Amino acid sequence: MIIEKVLGNLHELPDPDTYANLHQEKVVLPSAQLVKRIQRATTDHGKEIGIRLPSGSGDLRDGDILHVEDANMIVVSVLPTDVLVIAPRTIHEMGVVAHSLGNRHLQAQFFDGASEYGAEVMVCAYDHTVEDYLRSVGAPYTRQERVMPVPFRHAEHSH
Repeated sequence: MIIEKVLGNLHELPDPDTYANLHQEKVVLPSAQLVKRIQRATTDHGKEIGIRLPSGSGDLRDGDILHVEDANMIVVSVLPTDVLVIAPRTIHEMGVVAHSLGNRHLQAQFFDGASEYGAEVMVCAYDHTVEDYLRSVGAPYTRQERVMPVPFRHAEHSH
């Protein structure tokens, strides 16, 4: 089976009961695989599928519906990512930390107090040198396993 489009996302359905009676077969992917438009995957029931999304398609996300048939659906399930959740106490501390991490070309995602984190935080992929830096400057952080809404991408740059 070749999947050529995402049919929707379970987390964004106007009516959550739309697919309530369907069995969810999952394609479990690490975050790094979400950026690939063309790939092979195996569901948690052992079914091999091909994913070939058109050029310009967005990244895959947790909850994406890839296929619906009879009483079954195939859904993307993203593995948690090892991350550092940084919760600066002041705007100054946030600026200093963000500047330092930006100089390392480290990708970060930002969340407000209404998010699942319950605070204004910056989240980046775990890196032991970043953890050492945060510890040395006394910035509050925790190391967590999280399913990220958007995959971290390698930052291309030139000087």
